[in-house]
Amino acid sequence: MNADKQKAANSFERVRTGLARFSLALDQQEYEALTERVLGAVFEVSNTLGAGFLEKVYERALVRELGLRGIRTAVQAPLAVSYKGYAVGEYFVDILVEDVLMVELKCVERLGNEHTAQCLNYLRASGLGVCLLVNFQRAKVEWRRILQTSENGHG
Repeated sequence: MNADKQKAANSFERVRTGLARFSLALDQQEYEALTERVLGAVFEVSNTLGAGFLEKVYERALVRELGLRGIRTAVQAPLAVSYKGYAVGEYFVDILVEDVLMVELKCVERLGNEHTAQCLNYLRASGLGVCLLVNFQRAKVEWRRILQTSENGHG
């Protein structure tokens, strides 16, 4: 494993071990406030760059904007996927914010059910409760707040 992947793996393991503490520490209002702050940064990136760049450009710009706003992020945080106790794969979430909020970025014509399903899978794999799905492809940024709930069979 190269140094960057090991660093990311260590970072996410730290996140996983602290999830219960963070989940208890953040109530609904705090989640909403953090979400609004992240969306403010998303809109700033969209207004500044406009549409037409690759996803990686928006990822770097959003991480920079969040940092300028004093919001802590981890980029390409790994999520282990297991099947009956056996590691079968690994996903990488685009941006993990303050160890509690996932941000999944897209540059597609329109967000579809497959993008929502991807976020729900990430939430299930991580144990987190909220993912912001953001599409920078259009002039007006498109976004969805995806929640892990008992209604979608994961909570």
